Amino acid sequence: MSKYAALIIDDEPDIRTLISMTLQRMELDCYQAANVSEALALLKERPYHFCITDMKLPDGNGLDLIGLCNAQHPDMPVAMITAYGNMELAVNALKAGAFDVVAKPLDTERLRELVKAALRLTKVPANIENIPSADGLLGDSGGMHLLKQKIYKVARTQAPVFIQGESGTGKELVARLIHHQSARMEQPFIAVNCGAIPRDLMESEFFGHNKGSFTGAHSDKAGFFRAANGGTLFLDEVAELPLEMQAKLLRAIQEQSIRAVGAEQETPVNVRILCASHKDLSDMVQKEAFRQDLYFRLNVIQIDVPRLADRKEDIPMLIRHFIRKYSQEWDMPEITLDPDAYQALLDYSFPGNVRELENILQRAVTLAEGDSITLSDLHLKPGGDPSPVPKETADLRIETNNLEAYLENIERTAITQALEATRWNKTAAAEKLGISFRALRYRCKKLGID
Repeated sequence: MSKYAALIIDDEPDIRTLISMTLQRMELDCYQAANVSEALALLKERPYHFCITDMKLPDGNGLDLIGLCNAQHPDMPVAMITAYGNMELAVNALKAGAFDVVAKPLDTERLRELVKAALRLTKVPANIENIPSADGLLGDSGGMHLLKQKIYKVARTQAPVFIQGESGTGKELVARLIHHQSARMEQPFIAVNCGAIPRDLMESEFFGHNKGSFTGAHSDKAGFFRAANGGTLFLDEVAELPLEMQAKLLRAIQEQSIRAVGAEQETPVNVRILCASHKDLSDMVQKEAFRQDLYFRLNVIQIDVPRLADRKEDIPMLIRHFIRKYSQEWDMPEITLDPDAYQALLDYSFPGNVRELENILQRAVTLAEGDSITLSDLHLKPGGDPSPVPKETADLRIETNNLEAYLENIERTAITQALEATRWNKTAAAEKLGISFRALRYRCKKLGID
């Protein structure tokens, strides 16, 4: 007996035979049913690792069967067979919880890849807490429990997912967790910020280019789709794509193939699309700023990431986590949070969500005077709004195109001068700079000053 068992449901004997022969060559034990009734009887007899069903059956339909299987056999991936080109039906199947969709006439190579992917789900961690880098989704609130459950559920399909949420809520993290719990977990995860790509380079960045195809194309370039082949492509801020690029993206998704700039032939790609935006795509569709057909292809399943302000009961856990994280990262004794500072964080509105909380605590841990973070260390304005930028800072004009590097150079120069003036006595240098020894040690480590 094989390690894996598959259930094949179709009223056409030839189709069942073709699927069975394909799966048997993959060393699966195959069981066949010609209708829903036979399928239900077989499902009671033993567990299955994979199920594939036709949409139209003599005594029911595949969508109902998918729903039943998801309810009674949640760990069994169910694939749907549909007529070629019926995208609406395929989308409905994915929304109903189908692992994937395969079109008639059956492509046996495509079927084998689908089954391999489905069986890989047996290696997927059952608990989201076991996934690396899940700290941004820490929390025991009802909203977080629902989010984690949905992540786990959608991860076990190949369906496109649209992640909606404010900036700083952790949309990319949600995408990474979906990938890490999916059948594609061992394949690449490629994250793309659509708003950061120059318009004239978009086609090349997404689909690649051949050497010499345009001025500056000194070598071949794979592009995002080929880099993510077999894995997941995450399109962050997808609302920023111009309409002409939206059309090209839609075609790539529909055809599952791309053509590099300067290439004569198309290249097949196998990529799962996840995307995110802080904008309301449905509203953009109404305003004709986003293609409706692309919206329906991307938003097969939607996940809404809650604001931190809507799950304030999670703030204490996040505070403890980030303080511990940055104390360990900078090899410092774990610092405490005094009561006034703690209450201020609980009352704060966090317009920047979890990202803002982490940034606040990172700064406070590294720059606080003494062994306790005080209210003044948080730099919060009473009322829950971020502290205003000082006028002298707001009025500053800097002749540079890299602000971060510019500021680091100023900081490095000031610290180096203070250390040289005190013969590298860090305690004295910290006093000279008007910062704590803890803060100086952090900044030296950050800037690579020995």
